Formats: sequence, C-alpha cells, structure tokens
Amino acid sequence: MTIKLHCFGESGNAYKAALALELSGLDWEPVFVDFFGGETRGAGFRQLNVMGEAPVLVDGGVTLTQSGVMQMYITEKTGKFGGETPQEAREVMRWMFWDNHKLSSQAGMTRFLMNFLPEEKRPQEVIGFMQGRLKAAYTTLDAHLRGRDWIVGEAPTNADLSCCGYLFYPEPFGFDREDWPEIDRWLSNIEGLPGWKHPYDLMPGSPADRA
Repeated sequence: MTIKLHCFGESGNAYKAALALELSGLDWEPVFVDFFGGETRGAGFRQLNVMGEAPVLVDGGVTLTQSGVMQMYITEKTGKFGGETPQEAREVMRWMFWDNHKLSSQAGMTRFLMNFLPEEKRPQEVIGFMQGRLKAAYTTLDAHLRGRDWIVGEAPTNADLSCCGYLFYPEPFGFDREDWPEIDRWLSNIEGLPGWKHPYDLMPGSPADRA
C-alpha cells in the first residue's frame, strides 16, 4: 500500500518526512496541501489532523502527525536512520529534540516572517532577534560537525534529516552556507545521498506557483 504524505513544498517540517520516505525506499506519494490558501484551517483538514498542521502521513489505517513521529515510524518499518546502537538511538533523539526547539522552529518562523508576509507587516525587531538565536544554533551545529560526516555515528540518521529540514531553502532567513563551512560540507554529504531531492523537487508547491 502506498504511503500518502499530505505536504507542501515550502514546509521544512514536511520535507523532513518526505526526505526520510524518499531515502528509505518506501512506496509513497505526496498529496498537496494548500497551506497558503487556508486548507489547514478548514474543517475538512481538521478531521485529518486536529492540530491543523501539515505534514500528515497516512499508511493504511495509520495516521501520524508531527514530522519526528513520522521519521520514527519510517525507522520502525525499515530499520534505517535510527542509529546503530541504543546509545546512538538516544543521541539521534537528542539532536531531533534540539532541532525542533533550537533550529527548525526558529528557522521556519524567521523564513515565514521574511518571505511570506507582506513586506509592510514584517516585524524587523522580531526578525533580528530570531536571527540572533539562529546564529547561536548554527554555531552549535557547525562546531559539532567538525571532524564528522554525520551528526550521529557513521551513517545518516533522523538527526541529519531533521536538522537539515530548512537549510536547503533558497529564501533568505539569515543562513548562508558559505558562512558555516562544516554545515556546508555536511549538507553536501546529504545532497550526495542516492535519491536526495531538493524540497521543491520532492513535494508539490513552491513560491513560484503563487508568483
């Protein structure tokens, strides 16, 4: 049975699940969610996810929300991306929690404020504050990656697929790969994985569609 991922290309959180699905080799297909048209706020979508958020993964009788849970589910089905030992598995989870709190949530908000709000509504003080917090997160990740190909262990894990969620997007939000050489090298490692695709190639929906 084909797994369906309700998603849209601009969502870094959806990209985490979509990339894990694509690299895992599981049979899946994206289902476009018109986030900018208000679909996630509608009653129909709320029946799919009471939290009113994308992505949503549907695998037969299993419906999952939150990208980290989806990544864990993919690991349960395939044995991939979860770490090679119990110690590595805990470290993978540690970095996923860190990403959700320190990196992706703040990158997603900052990118939204800087690119998807009308220019006159963009709160510059908030954006500046968020970029400062993001710089601290980039510093942490860049330092951790020194001498490492992957965040945990000797192979890509959900830690990598989570932390990279927003870092391939072209829209400005205070991240420039050339400023962070270890992150840049690590992102190149991810790009080199068989099956890797850019979020706008992996999922339907991009700013160009609304231009």
